[in-house]
Amino acid sequence: MQTSRAPLLPEPARKVAAWCAVLLLVAGVAAVFVWLCVVFKAAVTPVLLAILGAALLGPLYRRLLRMKVNKSLAAAVTVAAVLVVVGGATYIVVAALLETGDQILASLRQAAADIAEHLGAAGTSLEDLATNAKRLLEKFGGTAASGVISGLSVVGQMLATAVLALLLIFFFLRDSDRAAGALRSLVPAGTGDTAEAMARRAFEAVEGFMRGTTLVAAVDAVLIGVGLLVLDVPGAIGLAALVFVTAYIPYLGAFLSGAVAVLVALADRGFVIALWVLGVVLAVQVIEGNVLQPMVQSRTVQMHPAAVMLAITAGASVAGILGMLLAVPLTAAATGVLVELRARYGTHQPEPRDPAPPNG
Repeated sequence: MQTSRAPLLPEPARKVAAWCAVLLLVAGVAAVFVWLCVVFKAAVTPVLLAILGAALLGPLYRRLLRMKVNKSLAAAVTVAAVLVVVGGATYIVVAALLETGDQILASLRQAAADIAEHLGAAGTSLEDLATNAKRLLEKFGGTAASGVISGLSVVGQMLATAVLALLLIFFFLRDSDRAAGALRSLVPAGTGDTAEAMARRAFEAVEGFMRGTTLVAAVDAVLIGVGLLVLDVPGAIGLAALVFVTAYIPYLGAFLSGAVAVLVALADRGFVIALWVLGVVLAVQVIEGNVLQPMVQSRTVQMHPAAVMLAITAGASVAGILGMLLAVPLTAAATGVLVELRARYGTHQPEPRDPAPPNG
């Protein structure tokens, strides 16, 4: 007579073990994926930048198609728009920072000296920190000046990445109608609809993030720049440009640019004007958080601020500043995929049925 053996582990322990195995598998796959991206970053970076560019300028391309423009010509016009818009914005930002950069740095040094004078030991440590940072910058500048070939190599890599990203934007836009078919050919036959739905949801999340962040960055830069000009803060145009650039790093970028603006105002215009600048920055952030962000994110995937901060930290640890810029749109894409999976495979409670009427 055969007797059934009792399981070695109770049911709760087996469930915990199963979930641990799933988490380890997911973590291992994610670690390998990140490692491959780091190893092949010369190819991965242009692809990611091209996806962000295609997501940002997709509406322009689709409008040109509705105007009966040829697909190749529409993609070429869109890439030309990328060159004009990004090149013009880069020129404005760099010119503004170069024109007012010395003034801003001098104001920051003066602010550090004022804080050191009023805070004693704590301020002295801040002054020492500023001095060490200055020495570090001088050392870095000497190293960079002595290594011209290395600097030219970095510039060449950046130019090659930009050119490759522009070419990829052209092909991504022109052949976007073939993306669904190409994706279906890469996945098993029974999962084509699911894979296409996840890809569309991820791209919509990235598209919404890019357009929304650009709109919010422009509004923030204009409002804060106008406030700084009214308060006669030196380097107002450069500070507004800094606000626009750092707005692509959510939360952290606003804190950094706002802190720089307040310190500059404190050094050159005094404590009262610095408080007014702080009020302008806080008012703009309130408008952004309560008006702009709800309007922008109402049609996209919304992420919790804690998830955004963790994504920025992880991106910075993997790829520095570039990782900080790419972390949030990639997290938005992953969140979109998870939302689609939950909508398709989420557990649904069965509806209660009415009891059968008694016979007779």
